[in-house]
Amino acid sequence: MFYRAMLAAAGIVVATASAAQDKMPFALDWKFEGPSAPYFAAIDNGHFADAGLDVEISAGQGSLDAIPKVATGGFPVGFADINSLIKFLDQNPGAPVIAIMMVYDKPPFAVVGLKSRGVMAPKDLEGRILGAPPPDGAWAQFPAFASANGLDMSKIIVEPVGFPTREPMLAAGEVDSVTGFSFSSFLNLVRLGVPEDDISTILMADHGLALYGNAIIVNTDFAAENQDMVKGFLSAVANGWADAIADPDAAIASLVARNPAADAELEKRRLQLALDANVLTDYVAANGLGGIDADRMAQALEQLAETYEFQNPPDASLYFSSDFLPEGGGFMIN
Repeated sequence: MFYRAMLAAAGIVVATASAAQDKMPFALDWKFEGPSAPYFAAIDNGHFADAGLDVEISAGQGSLDAIPKVATGGFPVGFADINSLIKFLDQNPGAPVIAIMMVYDKPPFAVVGLKSRGVMAPKDLEGRILGAPPPDGAWAQFPAFASANGLDMSKIIVEPVGFPTREPMLAAGEVDSVTGFSFSSFLNLVRLGVPEDDISTILMADHGLALYGNAIIVNTDFAAENQDMVKGFLSAVANGWADAIADPDAAIASLVARNPAADAELEKRRLQLALDANVLTDYVAANGLGGIDADRMAQALEQLAETYEFQNPPDASLYFSSDFLPEGGGFMIN
């Protein structure tokens, strides 16, 4: 009797807490794949609920996709490429959106090719066909990558491709390489039956780029009125990543619950690739997840300016704010 009474009381508490939760829709950059598992883990493990938040996650259609969604107030928070955000804010001064938590300290922007097609290094792209989806974050950074590596763009045949056809076209030999996120394009090719030893991944960060990658972005009007909600959201996100590091199988189970068509083992590997190459960098190990280095950001802005003509003087404070991060500038998660 006492046990049933306690359960009933617990039900009342849970119902009350649930009713009190604030809705906070979150716009992802891409489909529900391995690297998005930490956000679903944050839901299932109660981190968002503990922060008083009811978070619904929506898939995206590329690294640029979430920026206008958040800037227009359609979503209070999103996940997007900070370099594309910088250009967006330069072209739309005063737009109410800013990055507040760096997730991909080392961006996954890459050119992925086939060794059998002669693509192993940046210079190999000259004289060959490069497939690039126009909204792709990696393609957006390709001019800076080309400049850093002295590539002659007139010698590269760029073929606009769609996201669904990008890797199939490469696997079929219709293009020689594609732009994309390293972990996604690599494993998509593996799933299509391309031998792993034939795949070359040219990570832009390993070839001269100081750029950062994807970050949590927020609508600044929303943030000004809901500072505690935003701080709670970031803390929950950090806990979700910590959970994924500690128990990737459970995190992937949370993902598969939302995307039953996903291959759990493949997505687990995709998550691990992202953790190893993009999230758990030396900087994050020393400083925590979420912050940026001012000198590196200054260098990144200089690199962007090599191939992008700023309409206004670049100012890092317009693109990234650490105001919602913990004291010290990052979440220690590993």
